Amino acid sequence: MKTGIDSYCYHRYFGEVYEGVENPAKYKMTLEDFIKRAIELGVSGVSLETCFIPSFNHDYLLKIKELLAEGGLDAVVAWGHPNGLEGGKNESAIDDMEKHFRTCEMLGVDVLRMVGSSLAFRHEPHLPQIKKISKILKDSVKKAEDKGIKLAIENHFDFETDEILMIVDNMDSDYFGVTFDTGNCLRYGEDPVEAAKKLGKNIFATHTKDVLPLYGGNPKDWYYYACTPLGEGIINIPGIVDVLKNQGYQGLIAVEIDYLHPKFGDDTDKAVSDSIDYLNTLKK
Repeated sequence: MKTGIDSYCYHRYFGEVYEGVENPAKYKMTLEDFIKRAIELGVSGVSLETCFIPSFNHDYLLKIKELLAEGGLDAVVAWGHPNGLEGGKNESAIDDMEKHFRTCEMLGVDVLRMVGSSLAFRHEPHLPQIKKISKILKDSVKKAEDKGIKLAIENHFDFETDEILMIVDNMDSDYFGVTFDTGNCLRYGEDPVEAAKKLGKNIFATHTKDVLPLYGGNPKDWYYYACTPLGEGIINIPGIVDVLKNQGYQGLIAVEIDYLHPKFGDDTDKAVSDSIDYLNTLKK
């Protein structure tokens, strides 16, 4: 099992704070700091959110590639925060996504997580979004395939598992699959273990979350199911890991924390560290 960390865990440390529900971090983090911390935690890889990569020039990306190599880290490039293709409304976003084919090539990465929609559009009719996303992605998938890059659409609190599979089927390519977000499944009322079984070998990457409901909170709020360290919430993480192993999954079990449950304070770094320790117990 390959353990990993998505850089979005540290979004507060990169300067992005959810107003009204989070406190700013006590210190700032650079991308280099994040990678060094991942190395200290002994993980096998990282998922790098493009929104937290400060430069995409040749020299800087080579520097990051060298840092990853020094730490023996695999990597995924993660594009699309916060709204990706906006349910197919933002065709110009395709150009921005395709720019990161070069980012992947420079870093020696063969998986690009991408986002088709988001919670901002989840109450709009889904079928028209699926049709638009499928249409505008067709050419991009061919380009990615030519470069040996796999595109992995996330269930981004936008579509149910069956709807994500509709997009995968529409692409009809071995180079188009899924970034499986365990927490977003539950937030949409699905069983993450069953979702993992449905997605099967279409899973190219993961965002591995555990969650707890907020006492006295509003279930209509996206953050009602707030993140916890893995093993401290209500998601069957061992069951998901077993499914992924049985399916021959070779990618990262990448911890992601968006909004940390108040029960665990606001020390995201400790929550990440505890999550990695928990995953390591599952290896035994």
